[in-house]
Amino acid sequence: MRFAGLTGELHLPGVGGPAPAVVALHPAGGASRDHFLFLHLARVLPPRGVAVFRFDRRAGAADRFDEQSADALAAVATLAARPEIDAKRIGLWGFSQGAWVAPLAASRSRNVAFLILVGACGVTPAAQMRWGTSVQLRREGYAADVERMLAARRAWEGFERGALARDSAQKIIGDVVREPWFPLAFVPPVLPAAPGRWPTMDFDPAPILARARVPVLAFFGDEDEWVPIDESIAALRGASIRDLTIVRLAGTKHHPTLGGGTDHPIAPEYERTLTAWLDDRTGARTYTRSR
Repeated sequence: MRFAGLTGELHLPGVGGPAPAVVALHPAGGASRDHFLFLHLARVLPPRGVAVFRFDRRAGAADRFDEQSADALAAVATLAARPEIDAKRIGLWGFSQGAWVAPLAASRSRNVAFLILVGACGVTPAAQMRWGTSVQLRREGYAADVERMLAARRAWEGFERGALARDSAQKIIGDVVREPWFPLAFVPPVLPAAPGRWPTMDFDPAPILARARVPVLAFFGDEDEWVPIDESIAALRGASIRDLTIVRLAGTKHHPTLGGGTDHPIAPEYERTLTAWLDDRTGARTYTRSR
């Protein structure tokens, strides 16, 4: 299925008539429509009366939230024009970076009926990466080097913002580039000639979440190693979202799987809550029974 120069796949319920739909949005490191969490949606939701649309992310759009949100809304518009889909019951499901993009898209259109956010982050990408890389260093036994790592990250951030000259930033990074923990810092060893590699680093999700006028279901892994979940939950609650459901998944990390690995089983609580919430908010189960 083609739309806006992109390719996707639509999974429809095995019943006639207009059905609600979920559009799946990508994590930073997963541009394919075959991400395992997308495939899980496609396997679980259509039998319950909810269509699923998964597509390949636009090339080069990984850190360009405006482009990603525009593509998300193009997907919504494409589905809304199809007779099998109920245009008033199309929502966005976003994982990790996609959970930043989904609220942004919803804030720009009245055609998004609900949001499902998995591993959502309520702080800026720059703050999230400082937090997440600190966790990685401590986990790998480099707790004593966290401040040096953060100095390198802040040097890169300062260069990207135009607040620190390239030579100054490169010197700070060069001082630690040969450390065994440096790959865990996710800092480029050699800075580009000019800023612009990370345009979304200071994207603030808080005011975007505050404009969410639709039901929101948010999942957080109790042991998330990349997202500061307490701050993120506080941001969601502070947004005064009228219909907000927050679920902390025991035994999961950033992915909603038992143990956190991509090859681990999906957490039963995630699947159970996801399907029950969609049944309640979209009437999908009632619809399928009535057929």
